[in-house]
Amino acid sequence: MPDADGARTETEEGRAWAAGLEAVHARIAGRFARAEPRRRVLAYLRGLVGNVGRKNGWRLAEHAGEGTPDGMQRLLATADWDPDLVRDDLRGYVVEPLGDPGAVLVVDETGFLKKARPRSGSSASTRAPPARSTTASWGCSWPTPAARGGRSSTGSRTCPRHGPRIGRGVGPPGCPEQVGFRTKPQLARVMLGRALDAGVPASWVTADEAYGQDPALRGWLEDRRMA
Repeated sequence: MPDADGARTETEEGRAWAAGLEAVHARIAGRFARAEPRRRVLAYLRGLVGNVGRKNGWRLAEHAGEGTPDGMQRLLATADWDPDLVRDDLRGYVVEPLGDPGAVLVVDETGFLKKARPRSGSSASTRAPPARSTTASWGCSWPTPAARGGRSSTGSRTCPRHGPRIGRGVGPPGCPEQVGFRTKPQLARVMLGRALDAGVPASWVTADEAYGQDPALRGWLEDRRMA
């Protein structure tokens, strides 16, 4: 059991987290055309940072006190809002306290094993046992500015509605044409260009060999004096 000072500290931290989420919500709320998704996105954010085991529609809905996942699914699938504009708002929220001209932008990808049909940005997993049908969703991670004040994410090429087509070949059936196909280095260039064009301060870019061995990306970075 925590002592009085420990309990007080936990309460203060909880209030600080709540205030931070309220500030984020206030910044992005205007991007949602209707009141229902505007309210629900705050519950969605609380679930993402809260003590929720598997952050799927059912669990996030339960955390928000909703009986079914329908509302959360509508928020991500059909509600009237623009993920790119929300991303830009969040980028500004991150850069204001953490922006540093000497920061390093870090590009990486993240994989998620999935027991489901292939979706945008997914491929058959070579790590899955032969008796199981498993896919892996891959997304180029947000370019992360690492500086003295901390680190966070500033942009993404995977949105809640449609992920990117990554790797080789064509997208799976049902993948919208507007999503398009790009390799990881090409996605990195799109993300980095968007961040730099928006004025995210940074002096260097770092990534693993999947990006560093791509001459087109290296040349582009050298032209922008970021290599």
